[in-house]
Amino acid sequence: MQRMTEKNVKQPLWRRLLWLAIIWGGSVLALFIVASLFRLLMNAAGLKVH
Repeated sequence: MQRMTEKNVKQPLWRRLLWLAIIWGGSVLALFIVASLFRLLMNAAGLKVH
């Protein structure tokens, strides 16, 4: 169902690509933080990578 607002205009391509890049970068950063926390916990438990 389409809303009856004036904001239904499609955003420019550069703006949509910018949002895509921001969301992608944020997800990569979040994955890095989670992986680092797991590695920290594993090192604290005595598990080491070769």
